[in-house]
Amino acid sequence: MAIRKRTTTVEPFALEHTNIVTGDEDGRTLTDMTIVIDEGGRISQVMPSAQIGVPQGYHRIDASEKFVAPGLINMHVHLFADGKPINPKQATPKGQALLSALTRTPVGRSYIRRKAVSGIDTLLNSGVTTIRTVGDVGYVAVGLRDKIAAGKMLGPRIFASGPMLASPGGHGAPLVALECEDEESARTNVEKNIDHGVNAIKIAATGGITDSQVLGEAGSLQMDVESMRTICDAAHACGLLVAAHAQSPEGVKNALTAGVDTIEHGSALDDELIALFHENPNSLHGYSSLIPTLSAGMSINAFPRDVSGITEIQYENSKPVSEGMLAAARQAHMNGIRVGVGTDTGMTFVTQYATWRELYLLAHYAGFTAAEALHAATQVNAQILDIGDETGSIEVGKAADLLVLDADPTQDLRTLTSPKLVVAAGRPVWRPKVKRFDDIDTMLDERL
Repeated sequence: MAIRKRTTTVEPFALEHTNIVTGDEDGRTLTDMTIVIDEGGRISQVMPSAQIGVPQGYHRIDASEKFVAPGLINMHVHLFADGKPINPKQATPKGQALLSALTRTPVGRSYIRRKAVSGIDTLLNSGVTTIRTVGDVGYVAVGLRDKIAAGKMLGPRIFASGPMLASPGGHGAPLVALECEDEESARTNVEKNIDHGVNAIKIAATGGITDSQVLGEAGSLQMDVESMRTICDAAHACGLLVAAHAQSPEGVKNALTAGVDTIEHGSALDDELIALFHENPNSLHGYSSLIPTLSAGMSINAFPRDVSGITEIQYENSKPVSEGMLAAARQAHMNGIRVGVGTDTGMTFVTQYATWRELYLLAHYAGFTAAEALHAATQVNAQILDIGDETGSIEVGKAADLLVLDADPTQDLRTLTSPKLVVAAGRPVWRPKVKRFDDIDTMLDERL
């Protein structure tokens, strides 16, 4: 494939004589196919190469011996960090308050925007063509989403949450969360986010690992069901999905009862919780899904504290939480619950470029086949986000969100680490490249 200048302009082209990895659950692959992308960035033809005629004037790219897969979707992204170990002093109430004040200064806002742009670019170059942010510093991601949609910036499709919604002093507050004292303030805060143009909502139903200060805080109940129900009702009235950080069975139950659409992280499931995932009358579409984020739980729990840099309390809290996340992924898979893919990018050892590792962990630890893991990161994620008519598979009429790979990822997921070409809504990234943290990658490869 020839090198071309990176641009937001869509020039019609065709990928010829390639193998299409459909992203279906059974790992189906189509050989010697041609994919035609029109001037609107959409797939106009998908046919056997012997049966298709590429329109005159289209760029023709010989992709023989390559594999083309749907672009990946990452449902759990933070853009304020890059995956290097987080300083635990910054996660204390005092540290978060100081950082929150700093981000409201011109220098702080500029820094947060640069980090977000860098994260978006890294995600795109690693093969991710759709992201959902779930806890932002302010509303930078909303502006970048609109800039990408307008063709002024190259990047993935973005569902931006803005700050998540937490109880007073709860998980993420005050740096990446608005605090809700009661139902009235919960309603006010969700409306504030909606007024700022978000197209996703995130709730902290329980405490978390990264900012925990006492044993047992991760997974402890925080926001009450009534306040979460108020948030869900307001978001659903605008057609927005609601995600909930929940890391205990009680927290998952409360969040599902309130009507959240996706549980982030999760915990061990019982029959009642499994039934609630399948039929949730208070959710937007009548069911809820699980986003296990094994990358975050298993990565931080795999190393001693002198490597991760976390406190003893955070380390002890991480053990039952990461075990619960893995149990949830296994049980959800066995019981037919929709399991999507999100990594918790930006957290310690969760880099912006390693969405592939979540698929690897699902396949090696949670009972998925490689094909099922890819299916979750493409078609299932698209279904959960209600954009299955737009992306998630390689079909006529859909946006051209594509990866060109050296091998079939359903046979070798590691081929996703080095896509040869990324196409986002018809806009190609030629010779995609990311800045890697070799020390982190080596440690994770050895441990996981």
